[in-house]
Amino acid sequence: MNRAFNRKKDKSWMHTPDALAKHYIPYNAKFLGNTEVEAPKGTEVVKDAVRKLKFQRHIKKSEGQKIPKVELQISIYGVKILDPKTKDVQHNCQLHRISFCADDKTDKRIFTFICKDSESNKHLCFVFDSEKCAEEITLTIGQAFDLAYKKFLESGGKDVETRKQIGSLQKRIQELETENSELKRQLQVLEEQMMMSHVPPVGSISLKPQSTDVFDMVPFSPATPLVPLQANNGCPPPPPTTLPPDIRKDVFGADPFDPFTCGAAEFPPDIQSKLDEMQRQRWRGSKWD
Repeated sequence: MNRAFNRKKDKSWMHTPDALAKHYIPYNAKFLGNTEVEAPKGTEVVKDAVRKLKFQRHIKKSEGQKIPKVELQISIYGVKILDPKTKDVQHNCQLHRISFCADDKTDKRIFTFICKDSESNKHLCFVFDSEKCAEEITLTIGQAFDLAYKKFLESGGKDVETRKQIGSLQKRIQELETENSELKRQLQVLEEQMMMSHVPPVGSISLKPQSTDVFDMVPFSPATPLVPLQANNGCPPPPPTTLPPDIRKDVFGADPFDPFTCGAAEFPPDIQSKLDEMQRQRWRGSKWD
C-alpha cells in the first residue's frame, strides 16, 4: 500500500484548485463495501480490511450478486458516495474525518480510505475497485487534503468551523433525501395496493345459476317484465303492432271471445243458454247409452 497524503516529487497535482474548491471531481468505481477497523491509519490495517471485504464479495459473487457501482464526488469538503443513476447519497465522508488513504500497488484496481463515522465515532475502512483510476482517485483525495490545509492556514483556523457547519447541513440534507426516497417508496406501494383492490383477481367472479323447475325450465313470474330478445342479425325485433279499437271487433261488431280471459259468468245470455242445452243433450245421450 502507498500513502496518498504526501505528494511524490515526480508527480504534480492533476486538477486545478478551483475544480476541487468550488466544484468537485467525479469518478466511477465499484464499491466493495466498508468495515470497521481498530486504528485510524496504517498499511496493515487497510490490508486486513481489503482481504476481509474481498472474501465477502467473492461469496456474494458466487451467489449471483454483482458488485454495486457508485459515483465518487471529491472536493475540499470531503468524498461523497452516490448511486450513479438516482444520485442518492449513500455516504458523505467529510474530509476532516478521513485519516488515511491509499492505493494497492499489488492490485492496481484497489484503493481505500479510513473515515471516522460521525454518529458511532468508529473508524470505517471504505474499499473500492477501479480498473483504470485507482491511483488517480487516491492522488485527487491527496490534493483535496493539500488545498484544505492551505485554506486552513490562510483563514487562521476559522474555516474549520465553517466546514463543520457545512458538514452538518450536508448531513441533514442527506437525511432528508433518505426520508424523501422512503416516502416515495411507501407512496408507490399504496398506489399499487389501491390498484389491486379495484381490480378483482382472475377467477374470482362467480355467477349464481338461475333456479329452474322440475322440467329444467325457468319458472314464469308475472312480476318479471318481458324483455325482447335480439334478432340473429343483431337488430332488436320490431315493436308489437297495436290494432285500433274499431278493428278489434268480430264480423258481428262484438268483442272476440277469449276463453283464457273470460270466466263462466261472463258469457252472454244467448250463448250461455245454448251451452246449457248442449250440456243437457250430452247428458241424456250418455244416460241412454
